[in-house]
Amino acid sequence: MTPTLLAQLNQLIANDEVAKFYQWKQWRFLRSRVRKKYNNECQRCKDLGKQSKSDMVHHEKSVRDYPELALSFDNCKPLCNPCHNLEHPEKFGKVKKVKKFMNEERW
Repeated sequence: MTPTLLAQLNQLIANDEVAKFYQWKQWRFLRSRVRKKYNNECQRCKDLGKQSKSDMVHHEKSVRDYPELALSFDNCKPLCNPCHNLEHPEKFGKVKKVKKFMNEERW
């Protein structure tokens, strides 16, 4: 990734507009290369001995945490929707927030 693209991506992250990254031509090109290399198969299903078509390409290390790897081929794997949802339970309300401990003494 070029320094210019990385700076643009960091700006998107700072503005909470990461979704715009997925419209970049560089991402669309990488996504198509990844899906083609893996024959458009979900790699998680394949590891479990199943067969299913990949619907999307997942970043193993998140774009927000590792923007420098956002366009890295080795950081991406094709997944079907159900498997991708398993990778991101926080987006679907499956992760419960831990309540902060409240002192039993309530004055």
